[in-house]
Amino acid sequence: MLLEFLYAKIHRATVTDANLNYVGSITIDKEILEKAKLYEGQKVDILNINNGERFQTYIIAGKYGKKDFCLNGAAARKAQIGDKIIICAYAQMTIEEAKLFKPYIVQIDDENNIAG
Repeated sequence: MLLEFLYAKIHRATVTDANLNYVGSITIDKEILEKAKLYEGQKVDILNINNGERFQTYIIAGKYGKKDFCLNGAAARKAQIGDKIIICAYAQMTIEEAKLFKPYIVQIDDENNIAG
């Protein structure tokens, strides 16, 4: 049996832009994506710490080193610039696989730098 477990998390990123006139998704700095082992087109959950919104979208890779976290399209209505968000991705695993797997966790500081 396969169950869904946390695969990766980007914790406490700051929203840098919200672009309503774009076709959906979240743009994330490619450097941070690489560190978190996340991929362009991958489905993610976005959890807004400021307002409690929780929603799903997919990733677009942003420019390496720009520290961008931009909500696009309808997702732009779910957060404001400056809001803190958590980005989570999940993977299907057997219980045995999950016992051995350690999720990729990337802590982000207030300037969207990788903190640890």
